[in-house]
Amino acid sequence: MSRVFEFTLGPNLGRRANLGLIVLQSDETLEHDFRRLLPETGVALYVSRILSGVEVTTDSLNEMAARLPDAAERLPRPIGFDVVCYGCTSGTSVIGAARVADLVRGGVATRAVTEPLSALVAACTALKVTRLALLSPYVAEVSDGLRRVLSDAGVQTPVFGSFDEAEESRVARIDEASLMAAGTALMEDTQAEVLFMSCTNLRTLDVIAPLEAAVGRPVLSSNQVLGWHMLRQAGIMDRVPGRGRLLEQA
Repeated sequence: MSRVFEFTLGPNLGRRANLGLIVLQSDETLEHDFRRLLPETGVALYVSRILSGVEVTTDSLNEMAARLPDAAERLPRPIGFDVVCYGCTSGTSVIGAARVADLVRGGVATRAVTEPLSALVAACTALKVTRLALLSPYVAEVSDGLRRVLSDAGVQTPVFGSFDEAEESRVARIDEASLMAAGTALMEDTQAEVLFMSCTNLRTLDVIAPLEAAVGRPVLSSNQVLGWHMLRQAGIMDRVPGRGRLLEQA
């Protein structure tokens, strides 16, 4: 015997906001961090992956531009997105934030687009700072380009340190002790108002609060500023304790 039942429709998962996230194929960290940063109810997160290189170079980052519209198009079409983000700090520095926004909108309808660079600049504005100690995992070719783009946006990086690593799978496994040691060392320089740990693949989320306690100044990371910026662009002002001063302010 077969039966057909009537049904009613309820609201979608994103009663407060619908967020889209474009993650690099090689990224092992960003999705995990976002599921810990975003509110548990009322905020829906939809994820698409974009093909990316095993190693991070200017060429491999630039190649993602042609793939961005397709990655955005793979997000669920019936969803009315409040914000869609491209989750690559260095990729944005190579492609350009304005071009990233255009490419994402070429694949999906969304009210706003962001990426880690625009999110970082917005976070610096919110914290009223302009001088960063920048910790990057990457080789000089990639890191130097990021610093130039930040300078053009009015954010200086007078203090800089790197792990000089190009392979993404190794970047994703740089441990908390290494991040703590490098971050603390960089913040001994009094030119820096804030420490920024660049790269969505770095496991930074759990060291932000301990680093802030150790250095007495705000600490930012790519995933943290990206989550904060997406929420604020969607009109969600929730505070997230234990993830740094930025997320503890309304």
